[in-house]
Amino acid sequence: MAERVQFELVTPERLLLSDMVEMVVIPGTEGNFGVLPGHAPLISTIRPGMIEIYEGQTIMRQIFIVSGIAEVTPERCTVLADEAISPDTLDRGAIEADLRIVEGNLPSLREQAARATGTDRERLLIELHHLERDEAVLQAKLQALGAIAH
Repeated sequence: MAERVQFELVTPERLLLSDMVEMVVIPGTEGNFGVLPGHAPLISTIRPGMIEIYEGQTIMRQIFIVSGIAEVTPERCTVLADEAISPDTLDRGAIEADLRIVEGNLPSLREQAARATGTDRERLLIELHHLERDEAVLQAKLQALGAIAH
């Protein structure tokens, strides 16, 4: 039997997955990284994207993650996810509709933030940051759906 690494996926609600796997690929902020047994210790933030669990050269399971932190040791990979979603629950039509709304609101919000001052500007910049994050998550969901289709 091939060496394995313990993989755990945890959300604020519960432990979603705890299994011995051959390899897991994580969407790190600096790029995707694969974790195999004996991996060097690492802590990474996670961007929106797909976690892929491999057996041999085959992806056996995929889980969309919105954001979080991954901790890797030579024996274990633990992902603390803000939100994890099964790819089969992603609805392309709903995601595209939400993305159109977000992208439609961004230019006006950017303009308002550029003209505002003081606490109004701070409030608008926070709102803008949240909307840009929503846009990034929606785009990552669409990208994940495209990857699943192929």
